[in-house]
Amino acid sequence: MRDPAGSRRPYRPRADVPSYGPGRTLPGPGTGAPDLSDGTVSGVCHGTLGELYQGPLRAGADPEIAVVSFPVDRHSWVYFTPRTAAGAPRPSALGEKSATAARLFLDHYGLSLPPGDWHTHSELPVGVGMASSTADIVATLRCLFRVFSLPYDADVVLGVLADIERADSVFLDEFALYLSGRHRVVRRLGQDVGFHTAFVTEPGTVDTAAVTPLLLDHYRRRGDEYQRCLTDLVKGFDSGDPAAVARAATASAALSQEVLPKATFPSLRAQRERFGADGVFVAHTGCLAGYLFTSRPRAEVKSELSAFFRSLGHQCTFAQGGYG
Repeated sequence: MRDPAGSRRPYRPRADVPSYGPGRTLPGPGTGAPDLSDGTVSGVCHGTLGELYQGPLRAGADPEIAVVSFPVDRHSWVYFTPRTAAGAPRPSALGEKSATAARLFLDHYGLSLPPGDWHTHSELPVGVGMASSTADIVATLRCLFRVFSLPYDADVVLGVLADIERADSVFLDEFALYLSGRHRVVRRLGQDVGFHTAFVTEPGTVDTAAVTPLLLDHYRRRGDEYQRCLTDLVKGFDSGDPAAVARAATASAALSQEVLPKATFPSLRAQRERFGADGVFVAHTGCLAGYLFTSRPRAEVKSELSAFFRSLGHQCTFAQGGYG
């Protein structure tokens, strides 16, 4: 989920790379030459199920917003297929932000895209807290790294993201404590923790800009509680204890409920022990809410969960979250 506060640092193309624009000779493989000998090239990026934590990095009068995004086994795909036949190119399938990311990438490396067509596919609904736009951008950049046989460079990805939007840490293949407004990884939290989830998507959207003053005021008032929550969360990651992480995620969700409530959260929290769930998570400024399980729920529990969520007026979805 996006950090509702913080400044963006401007992206600037590097000056220490050669220019390979139109009419220039491209270098060999591994240094910027398009490698399309196998046909279609793809880039893939996972999305999120909101956050396990969103709140101040430290308690204080001027809170700096930090997030620990909750990676999910749902993805965005971007494909580039070289065009060998004559004829007009197809309209680009890239969205506006992804097209901007592609332009910034090419400008950064001084490259020109060879003739070809873009195709996309996504399992991430837009506007609910699953980091769909950031995943689209990262998938586009990963595809371009492969098109030009360049090593993946997270710093380049961060630079591009910083010029487009506040972002989640989906460009990493691990948990991280991340300042999304400043595009800075505070601490990597590893791949040892994973969950099975059951969640729902509530209707509506959240205007992040409009609620920013409310959030910041809330973070100032409850800074000490958030600090304890974040400390417990990091300790859970450090010890590889998913149950401790789930407890801290529940505390973060409950704090969020005070300012941006989810209609289903009270029922989820009240019935958690009934289903044997280890915690409750939300998209703090999105529309998701659900259960965290450290072990896969049995088939009969899934049936009961589905009926429970249906009684609340929602279709239940099951997905793997995290890495462990």
